[in-house]
Amino acid sequence: MISEENVKVPIGIVILKKLCPCVKVNKDVAYRVFILGITFVSYTAYHLSRRPLSVVKNVLNQNCTTLKPPPDVHITNQNKETWCSWAPFDGKDANELLGYLDSAFLFMYAFFMFVSGFVAERVDLRYFLATGMLMSGVFTYLFGLAYSQGIHSLTYLIVVQLFSGAFQSTGWPSLVTCLGNWFGKARRGLLFGLWNSHLYIGNILGAYVAGVYVEDNWGYSFIIPAAIVGVSGFLIFLFLVPAPEDVGCTTPVYHHGSFGESTETAPLIDQKINPNSEFPNSNKAITFWGALKIPGVIEFSLCLFFAKLVSYTFLFWLPKYISASTTSSSKESAYLSVPFDIGGIIGGVLAGYIADRTGASAITCASLLGIAVPTLFLYDAFGSINMLSNIGK
Repeated sequence: MISEENVKVPIGIVILKKLCPCVKVNKDVAYRVFILGITFVSYTAYHLSRRPLSVVKNVLNQNCTTLKPPPDVHITNQNKETWCSWAPFDGKDANELLGYLDSAFLFMYAFFMFVSGFVAERVDLRYFLATGMLMSGVFTYLFGLAYSQGIHSLTYLIVVQLFSGAFQSTGWPSLVTCLGNWFGKARRGLLFGLWNSHLYIGNILGAYVAGVYVEDNWGYSFIIPAAIVGVSGFLIFLFLVPAPEDVGCTTPVYHHGSFGESTETAPLIDQKINPNSEFPNSNKAITFWGALKIPGVIEFSLCLFFAKLVSYTFLFWLPKYISASTTSSSKESAYLSVPFDIGGIIGGVLAGYIADRTGASAITCASLLGIAVPTLFLYDAFGSINMLSNIGK
């Protein structure tokens, strides 16, 4: 074991140790629990700041004929349907323009996911992740600033989304790499299922925060989450320990199927399993082509691609769909979108438990995705609250 005095420790950890010098705990266990907690909070904050646009879409473009205009708004035949919308989303092409915002974010998010995965294995994760979170907060804030400053430029909003997508991509590769460094032999399915609930909890919190302000001042729907992700980034800078050797903890024993085995961390695990493999240096980060040679990477990547296609459609458009297909207000639509994420928490934990018990992770994944197919058709046919309320009448 490495002496902690001989390594660089984050300043926040140093302060905690000075404040609690007499507390005696198992160092390995304490650090691992702490890493699970702080990474959980970190990715919750990422998703919390990612959710507001889906809620705010309803007030950027809405049916103004159902609302009462304030005294200072003059209603004419030309603006009676658009006076409450936010230009340039007050025309018939509003949904198309809103789709451009989503596409800008997701294109940069997907592209820079490759870049972030490459960088995450080659730099100090604490600085990389903290920078990504702080900058994500900045660009989320800049989107919200459009309300108070009266910014109606589509170009401005698209540029903000481009940068936001780029910096949001720093989260997943960094956090999974960090967990891969800390956890070796573990019941990875249930543990990862519980830990992975952060994204759904972030979505739920994001929907509630955005819903509180969406009808009165939608700028705060972005500004509050921006502050939360920024503060979380500062906490990461103060406290994150990227690897056990950084604080003199025991390095986990890696093996096939250990916690954190993914497209980002499996190469590092494989190097420790088989030092005579294609990557003889266990400290050497893997190349893109090397990662593709790992069994199952391409298949699971394609599976995740199509699953994310559906998931992000719900993430970005479910409140808008509920508002358009029911009589629910923008705030109510935000809250009614939450059960989807609650189901995600339950499904993720259940899938992890089943995978651990059976050892058949691929079959578990395929089975749940298979069940999702008819569920989507059922939601399309009966998902409208109005339709459900009319059943039996």
